[in-house]
Amino acid sequence: MDPNQAAAKLRELNDVATADQLEAGAEPVRGISFGLHPRWPIQDRAWQHTGHAFGYVPPDATANRLVRIQHAGLVKADASLNSARVKITLDRLRVAEYPGGGTHLILFDFYAQNQTHASVEHVHFTTTFRARQGEQASVLGYPIFVGLRVGDEGVALKCFTVNVKNEDDTSLLGFLDSDLFRAGLRLASTVQPALATLSGMAVGLTKSLAARRQNVAVQDFFLGLDFSSVATRGRLAEGSYIVLQVPETMVSIWDWRDWGYNPWTGHLVRRASPNELPPYNYLILGVSRLAEST
Repeated sequence: MDPNQAAAKLRELNDVATADQLEAGAEPVRGISFGLHPRWPIQDRAWQHTGHAFGYVPPDATANRLVRIQHAGLVKADASLNSARVKITLDRLRVAEYPGGGTHLILFDFYAQNQTHASVEHVHFTTTFRARQGEQASVLGYPIFVGLRVGDEGVALKCFTVNVKNEDDTSLLGFLDSDLFRAGLRLASTVQPALATLSGMAVGLTKSLAARRQNVAVQDFFLGLDFSSVATRGRLAEGSYIVLQVPETMVSIWDWRDWGYNPWTGHLVRRASPNELPPYNYLILGVSRLAEST
């Protein structure tokens, strides 16, 4: 956005201080410039960036030590997951900084391709979570896709988040708190015609809310996981995938060896300083094989 447009949006979100700084053209109060709009005096907010770093935590992360994190492209692909059915869960969601302040209502749109015996289903699942600025949402093992069938080319996952501040929209989204939606999207091994309609409604709802007054999109990423040996791709295996929103200039130099997963607290921490958390928004997606009887 143009700084003046962004200032107006930030005022809608009750972030008056940042809006004033944008309109005044003040120098950044912290951090460095990451090459955003040249007129932006503020270029160090965690929610400003489109870059993401993708990490992986192995499933046996139970030892009494920080667990090593590696880039998703270094994972050894598990070929036995080809044609298997898997469960995708949201295991962590940390809001380091979203536009505005206080408690955020975050709308998620998750997308995946379900490889049935007959064709490919494009499925969306929409849900909401609440989290305060600088804290984690109260979520652990939240089911997103249950019974997603993996194809020969692996899986394709997308996620789009919207910070919802409009009070009318907050009330509208109350139906997503029902037990029906909290159970995740259960997929069958055969085509389900109703899914196309439901997925279309979910996409329409998310796009509509993202464009409305007081609401703003924050994260938007695509994660493709396959069985190839191409170094620049992500590989599919059981475990946890970390999606960290970082400045584009950090993507190329972000080194997961500097960070670890603390199994006692469920946080990502700097290995050299275990009490230090990354100053960026992130979420963790869990991938596990579904029992054949499910």
